[in-house]
Amino acid sequence: MSAMGELSFFLGLQVNQKEDGFFIHQSKYIKDILSGFKMEDCTPYDTQISVNHKLNSNPDGKEVDCRLYRTMIGSLMYLTASRPDIMFVVFICSRFQARPKESHLITVKRIFRYLKGKQRLGLWFPHGSNFEFNAYTDSDFGGCCLNRKSTTGGCQFLGNRLVSWQCKKQTTVSISTCEAEHIAAASCCSQILWIQQQLRDYGLNFTGTPMFIDNNATMSITNNPVKHSQTKHIEIRYHFIRDCADKKLIELVKVHIDDNFADLFTKAFDRTMFELLIKMIDNSWILLPESIDSHYKDNSLESFDSESS
Repeated sequence: MSAMGELSFFLGLQVNQKEDGFFIHQSKYIKDILSGFKMEDCTPYDTQISVNHKLNSNPDGKEVDCRLYRTMIGSLMYLTASRPDIMFVVFICSRFQARPKESHLITVKRIFRYLKGKQRLGLWFPHGSNFEFNAYTDSDFGGCCLNRKSTTGGCQFLGNRLVSWQCKKQTTVSISTCEAEHIAAASCCSQILWIQQQLRDYGLNFTGTPMFIDNNATMSITNNPVKHSQTKHIEIRYHFIRDCADKKLIELVKVHIDDNFADLFTKAFDRTMFELLIKMIDNSWILLPESIDSHYKDNSLESFDSESS
């Protein structure tokens, strides 16, 4: 790496630095991939995927060019570095790269249509806000149509800054909502421990990290190891979260299901709920909306293109 002045562009990531913080986004990258796949004139969509999508392998469907499909998925996966709002649907579509069908390609193109109307969203890191470390965890139940495995979702914040987020299919089939949520909580706990270790290198100690969860059963299992009859179907390796709670490394905190930010990584929403969730996250932490983009006009996409050229 070379020192080339103030950071403004690196590996497709644009960085707008201001006195009150900095904004990381990939507006130019979105413009490039829309042009590359000839979708720069497409009609924008308000959401990335329909609520009742029911995507499956669709063995009787019409096959499409797998090379094109994989290229589109790869482009979108790189975009998730600054766009957590598309991570879940990209994760869903990536399951069908072996034999993609026309229905899968239509869903992927809908993601591009969504990006067409939401090019200026990204990650906002404000200066001067609190520096508390907290996390959110959530899971669906048997959401995968292929093998009925559940999806783990989680996100971690340093104050008002999103620093890590996850969306992953669980390795085992859960036979209860409690088990799916418990596995998701264990995964989030592992990420918390890793971040805590990284921050210790900078002299920061964040033991007792609040982990917000909307499932009472998981909280009860973690805080009360006596419930063997209700937990014997859960693999032992996921119970290490109990030890972490006993050592005060984490603290499980109940959050209302409508206020769980990790929902964004586990399921699809209709337009009203999706916009509400994005607005709630934006007002609190994550996405810089176009409504206040005028504050950054001196670093607009057009001026950036002229500077880079």
